[in-house]
Amino acid sequence: MSPRKKQLVFALAMAALAAVTVVAIRRSPTPRMYAYVHRPVQIMGTETELTAVARSSRGRMAAAVLHSAEKALRDVEARMSQYISASELSRLNASEAGRTVKLSAPTLGLLGISHRIALQTDGAFDVTCRPILQVWRKAVKKGHPPTDAEIALAVGLCGWDKIELLSDGARKRLGGGGVDLGGIAKGFGIDRAVEAMQKTGVTGGLVNVGGDVRCFGRRPDGGKWRIAVRSPFDPKTNFAVLELAEGSVCTSGNYQRFFRIGEERFNHIVDPRTGRPVDQAPSVTVVAPTATIADAWATALSVLGDAGLKTIPPESRIEAMLIIGTPKKHHVRTTPGFNKLFSQPPNPVPPSNVTAKTPKVGGVPVKAVTFTHQAARNPGTSPTHPCTPSRR
Repeated sequence: MSPRKKQLVFALAMAALAAVTVVAIRRSPTPRMYAYVHRPVQIMGTETELTAVARSSRGRMAAAVLHSAEKALRDVEARMSQYISASELSRLNASEAGRTVKLSAPTLGLLGISHRIALQTDGAFDVTCRPILQVWRKAVKKGHPPTDAEIALAVGLCGWDKIELLSDGARKRLGGGGVDLGGIAKGFGIDRAVEAMQKTGVTGGLVNVGGDVRCFGRRPDGGKWRIAVRSPFDPKTNFAVLELAEGSVCTSGNYQRFFRIGEERFNHIVDPRTGRPVDQAPSVTVVAPTATIADAWATALSVLGDAGLKTIPPESRIEAMLIIGTPKKHHVRTTPGFNKLFSQPPNPVPPSNVTAKTPKVGGVPVKAVTFTHQAARNPGTSPTHPCTPSRR
């Protein structure tokens, strides 16, 4: 073959290859990703927002995913809420001493986790503190703080030596004892919702219940999730912004949840060991692999203060930030790994001219998905993405 013919054949071959490449590109466009958002109401007495990331053509699948996440949350609430008289927890609290109450595997498992965290925190986190919380709730209704004798009596009814866990249930050793899962059940519900979403084909997702958040995968634009931490001194502003792909962020604080007795305001978190409200830190934010752990440790560190950072198990992958002090004079204490999570570092002084807004989900289209569901208690309100303590 002459050199001229060889050049012609080569040119035709390259043209054919280019044509095939162009056709392949046109037939394999990058799928457009959407954030499908569902905001169910009346879950755990607070606002809820569920986000699933999927292709634009997978709307029905995304709707089914969000429905399964909502169902998982409502299932946890039905089992573990003290505000539902037929729940497993309410039946345990209403039972007589020595009587075994059958519990499902999820409820029994969460009690076991709670017991372990009580040991790790030297009792700073203790779900058996229900008698103490009851004393303070009654004090709110009466309009004056509980007496030292009332607090001492309530403290005597608390402790894991008053509750016996069995293979299929639990029983109280004292009639006046009881369990309050308010410091951990919300996180547990978030984890169950995430697990339900991860069983499907979504590429990412975020569950936000009352400001406690767990995320997985990526945002629609492929980036990590950005989660704002509210300022405890001005909840309308962001104190910092975190960025992560996997994990949970939970915050406990005294600026949205508290007891008010007369003109005096008390933190809603009490030290189970003393029976009295704590005032160690206006805001505690914990990042952990699961919302169950983050929720519980946010409560524990609210009791322990910055000294509690040393009690975090090294293998737990827990990171924490404590905001300590007053609006005019405060400082921030963190675990070493927490600083790596900042997308926007803490403001040294609470800003007065920056309004915290619900962040966009990757700056791409968001599709709302609406369901109907049997109504429960306590209507929810509009959700917020920033991590804040719930109001219950």
